[in-house]
Amino acid sequence: MRFIERPLSRRRFLTATAATGLLGATGTFAMPGLSRAADRPEVTAGLQSGDVAGDRAVLWSRTDRPANAIFEWSTTESFKTVNRLPTVTASPETDYTVKILAEGLPADQEIFYRVRFQDLAHTSVESEVVTGHLRSAPAGLRDVSFVWSGDTAGQGWGIDADRGGMKIYSAMLKHNPDFFIHSGDNIYADGVIKPEVKLPDGTVWKNIVTPEKSKVAETLDEYRGQYKYNLMDKNFRALYQQVPVITQWDDHEVTNNWSSSKDLLSDDRYKEKSIAALAARAAQAFHEYMPIATTLAEPRRVYRKIPYGPLLDVFMLDMRTYRGPNGANLQTTEGGEAAFLGAEQLAWLKRELANSKATWKVIAADMPLALVVWDKAEQKKGFEAVSNNDNGKPLGRELEFADLLRFIRAAGVKNTVWLTADVHYTAAHYYNPDKAAFQDFDPFWEFVSGPLHSGTFGPNDLDMTFGPELKYVKAPEGGQQNLSPAAGLQFFGHVAIAADTRVMTVTLRDAADAALWSTQLEPKLG
Repeated sequence: MRFIERPLSRRRFLTATAATGLLGATGTFAMPGLSRAADRPEVTAGLQSGDVAGDRAVLWSRTDRPANAIFEWSTTESFKTVNRLPTVTASPETDYTVKILAEGLPADQEIFYRVRFQDLAHTSVESEVVTGHLRSAPAGLRDVSFVWSGDTAGQGWGIDADRGGMKIYSAMLKHNPDFFIHSGDNIYADGVIKPEVKLPDGTVWKNIVTPEKSKVAETLDEYRGQYKYNLMDKNFRALYQQVPVITQWDDHEVTNNWSSSKDLLSDDRYKEKSIAALAARAAQAFHEYMPIATTLAEPRRVYRKIPYGPLLDVFMLDMRTYRGPNGANLQTTEGGEAAFLGAEQLAWLKRELANSKATWKVIAADMPLALVVWDKAEQKKGFEAVSNNDNGKPLGRELEFADLLRFIRAAGVKNTVWLTADVHYTAAHYYNPDKAAFQDFDPFWEFVSGPLHSGTFGPNDLDMTFGPELKYVKAPEGGQQNLSPAAGLQFFGHVAIAADTRVMTVTLRDAADAALWSTQLEPKLG
């Protein structure tokens, strides 16, 4: 076996932790003087990869004690030729998670990666070897395939092993996608899981329960426990260990509909009343447990561009960190309390869209543009998303998006497609300036998917400021809400881009992998 050392610059390390990983043990290591498996470090949560772009990918794993993580990758499953990454250390400061940026990956290759952990106190004692897989980004033209959705383990619907767990993750894996976009609500930090829930048909939903999922998350360890819970599911773990994830966050990574105006004083579930404190702990856990590329300058940054060859650039937005307070959403000037993306992120997005040479520009937004999402749903008061439900000229948060859409048209940016989740049903919206109150933009599509494994809700009303036409919707009927995953109304979307024609095919699917609706988008070239 030939080893090739590929050094990584310290400046390019991710700041939180370091790691790689995937399903399946490939070997064991001798432990002189030790006979019990419990005496060895354990790979507790499989492996993940993420942010596959250019010649790089983030690798992630976790162990159960202070240990050195040794990551290696190869272009062959046999690891005939091994590329070893610098050793990184798992420590209690990051809950024994590690992640590292692997650079120098060959383009358009099947990459097999593996990790083993070496006990710090007894360096001859090592964990089993766990192996994962990813497909590196293409440098030239080839077909591209990916899936997207959001909203995992919400509204009290956790892992019911007797029902097969989070089966929709296995449905997505069947498509062998290049990557998976998780459109936010990776966890439900405010979603308490009870042991049993009686369903309308008389059967019982039986949740796996952990201490951290038995109350709302407040401490850093409780937020970490939300991510650990998802990793207990075999379907979830299998997808993440075989397919890179590109993720963003939304509200439930902290608590429902959080912004600076969130008031927890009367919420008896919370002893910690500071939204700022909760958000800081939540952000740390998110970056520890997600294979997301960060920078030394901005270790908690979520928005970023994922270049995926000549056919595709993916723009991951952060619609949570920079927003103003949730409220009436009727401000007449952009910024300040009307901020949603914020000035810096908006300027970045314009600049990167204008500079993009890719055929398709996918804007991954954790919240839809025109769907009405109330902050206080029962009272229909305040707004959580972009629209303000007035069907008129842009006001409040809509001003940023009018500015963005106007820029896209003026700059000649072609082939933008918006993908989102959040509302717990699936839909296709065509934004038509001829039907809009604000008309200074080119037509575009927005596709909505989710939930992955949460309650199903909707459908929501559409605000006509940007002229959305409802082309398809699948949601509960007859006023039913918070349907369990057993009802089958769990959804994901699949995108395929053909290398020869550059046509994008978008298909909305359910948990049984049935194709519900599909459309083909012809690119504008030249």
